[in-house]
Amino acid sequence: MPPRQSRLPSVSPKLWLISDARNDARLEHILERLPRGAGFIYRHYHLDDDARHRHFIKLVRIFRPRGLFIILAGTAKQAQKWGADGMYGPPDGVATARRNANGRSTPFLTLATAHNPREVRQANMANADFVLVSPVFATRSHADGKPLGPMRFAALARLAKPKVIALGGVNRQNFTRVSRIIDAWAAIDGLSR
Repeated sequence: MPPRQSRLPSVSPKLWLISDARNDARLEHILERLPRGAGFIYRHYHLDDDARHRHFIKLVRIFRPRGLFIILAGTAKQAQKWGADGMYGPPDGVATARRNANGRSTPFLTLATAHNPREVRQANMANADFVLVSPVFATRSHADGKPLGPMRFAALARLAKPKVIALGGVNRQNFTRVSRIIDAWAAIDGLSR
């Protein structure tokens, strides 16, 4: 499946679901409830490569026609080969994708992860389209880590040149605590219940 031709959506997704072993059993049901134009980041690290690829293709066939942006956690080469709308990963992975494009505009979205000022600056230098800043609140994904909280999150969000997506313990209720800073959020558990 070829990736979408336009690099950036005309309207940026305001809501992003991230897949994980925790929401795997209900994933299709959850995706059906997402609004048109939402984003979906496919991780599914718990599957072996072949099973992960087959499952991804199945989800693309079902949900791309429903207007979801489907992003693959992996390399740019893998995202293009699998027909994803973009790639998700650390800033150095985004930077590699940009370097390999040799200055040309890539036909897909690039989403970088960031947890501190250094990683936000790396996402800026990598020219990422979006940066997922986390963990904003306490989350099972970073159970041992200290959440940023709204104030530290706001400081990191102000450093970012790409569009910022709040991640980590964010749900429909507490999103309002950071919504004045940014207008997009992502979740695993927050959208899986």
